[in-house]
Amino acid sequence: MAESEPVPVQVGEKRGCPEDEKEDAPSKKIKVEKDEKNGGPPPKVEKDQKNGGPPPKVKEEEPAGEASDGEEEGEGETFADMMKHGLTELDVGILKYVSDHKGFSGILKERYSDFVVHEISKQGEILHLDDLSVPPEAEEVPEAPPQPEDCDVFTEEQKKQLGELQLYKNKEDDVSIEVIDDTKEKRTQVHKAIKNHYPGLETKTEEKEGRKFIVAYHAAGKKALAAPRKHFWPKNRGSFCHFVLYKENKDTMEAINVLSKFLRLRPNMFSYMGTKDKRAITVQEIAVLKITAERLSHLNKCLMNLKLGNFCYKNHPLKLGELQGNHFTVVIRNISGTDEQVQQGMTSLRQTGFINYYGMQRFGTTAVPTQQVGRAILKNNWKEVVDLILKPRPGAEKEFLVRCREEWAKTQDPEAALRKLPNKRCVEGQLLRGLSMYGKKNIVAAFGMLPRNNRLMYIHSYQSVMWNTMVSRRIDAFGLKAVEGDLVLKGTTAHVLSAEEAESCPIHNVVMPLPGFDVIYPSHHVGKGYRELLTADGLDIDNMRHKVKDYSLAGAYRRILIRPSDVSWEVIQYDDPKISLVHSDFEKLENKPAPVFNKEGKYRALRMEFSLPPSTYATMAIREVLKLDTSIKKQTQLNTTWFN
Repeated sequence: MAESEPVPVQVGEKRGCPEDEKEDAPSKKIKVEKDEKNGGPPPKVEKDQKNGGPPPKVKEEEPAGEASDGEEEGEGETFADMMKHGLTELDVGILKYVSDHKGFSGILKERYSDFVVHEISKQGEILHLDDLSVPPEAEEVPEAPPQPEDCDVFTEEQKKQLGELQLYKNKEDDVSIEVIDDTKEKRTQVHKAIKNHYPGLETKTEEKEGRKFIVAYHAAGKKALAAPRKHFWPKNRGSFCHFVLYKENKDTMEAINVLSKFLRLRPNMFSYMGTKDKRAITVQEIAVLKITAERLSHLNKCLMNLKLGNFCYKNHPLKLGELQGNHFTVVIRNISGTDEQVQQGMTSLRQTGFINYYGMQRFGTTAVPTQQVGRAILKNNWKEVVDLILKPRPGAEKEFLVRCREEWAKTQDPEAALRKLPNKRCVEGQLLRGLSMYGKKNIVAAFGMLPRNNRLMYIHSYQSVMWNTMVSRRIDAFGLKAVEGDLVLKGTTAHVLSAEEAESCPIHNVVMPLPGFDVIYPSHHVGKGYRELLTADGLDIDNMRHKVKDYSLAGAYRRILIRPSDVSWEVIQYDDPKISLVHSDFEKLENKPAPVFNKEGKYRALRMEFSLPPSTYATMAIREVLKLDTSIKKQTQLNTTWFN
């Protein structure tokens, strides 16, 4: 996971560019977000399933005259004004730094191309998109299907026609077989014979001029010509096509949903090792079951902001967490720090590292943070869960959500509130649909309409705030040295350090627990603070199991300090604030020149590179260098000042 938790997102991309259509048909191409590198306006925050829903995603404004999913943009308040209700780092327990150098200001993610993530495979290889070719291979000729006894109902000509239809070799859409001896038994025999011995074909009975025919046709219709069925997958080829996915300004699930619609697959046919940020250029490995590299490669002709390449076949899918980490290239624009300050900050990052806080992406940006919903779930207060998600709130909000919330507050009628939503797949829509189906007296079942990852995100967010808060206390109390009562991991088991052990234990080995029923806590006074905080929230640290099994917290351990690897940096100067300052994989493939910098340029930027293990937040490493709040609320204020 690079920067954000897995959040299933349904997107309304149009299905376009089928293999047998012209690739330049404008009505069939997916909608493209305005390319910031062409001088788009300053970014705004897109509220994705708000109400303390999934983490915020920042996107470029739509070109004038276009609407997204039927949304209506509110007028009046500027985005900076609306974000005054957003969270800051102080709100989620992010309080401390490990170094004492003087910080400086700069703008993070001013353009999505300022944040580039390359996945590091489990073999330690930094993945790049550098090859769009399809791997050559000798295709196996599928064996002819067996001809058992019930196939004798067909003539040799009919067998040939059916076989060619099955292999997409005929020019006709179907094969009609007249039933001479027209009885129900005879028709049933023909139907079964076709379905049993010509997989992929469907049948129906039609009457033409008083004569009965069994019509065989391909289940996928004409477009199946570009989509060979898995029945004919060569035995000498791995079942999974692995490829490198390059994406711009799209999160991982959004990209997979787009691919699944083009390929007519369920999204769960794809597997990956971690989710990546939306507002970024990211490169990661994806695997898909029994889809050829040729089909995948064809999508490059019609997808925008997505590219697929480096194809190969393997016998296994990918699993979450299998990656070794992520390599980041980050540009901080308009920095105020001197070269000496930059040197001090980056040297500290390389030598000491940063506090391994959960970043702001974990908590949303609205006046109802995700951790509040999580706390209500853990307290089994389901009325409060509904209220927190559906009630009106101040801050940045899409107009249709405002209307939906107002309707709910006024009528408490889930169906009436649901009618206010053009897109029913958002968190509010799914919850309202659940309330409509199960009633307000069965909120647990109604809440269960949300995807499991969304539901668990709320309680994980609560755990994360607890962890951040307690680690800040730990750093404040004992600084950057291990002390008696701290925890370290021996294998997967937590061990309490004695005073003697603490003397020789590196601070980078010390862990702190996320609260749960299967963890132990530090034995010093900071460890006792967990009980104090949970009690204040109405929770029992000795009973973290929930009536609903999904919401029982086992807990986990997390290192308090992370030291990045492969750290490097440079200060660059440039004149055009709209140009990209990173040479992306796709630009290299297109043989586009690398950005050229002017040593006397008007603007200064810090370009840094580093690698991090999974489940750590690059924004927290950047925060340590800048000594600057990374929340969208604060960054929006910087952006507004910069552009004005």
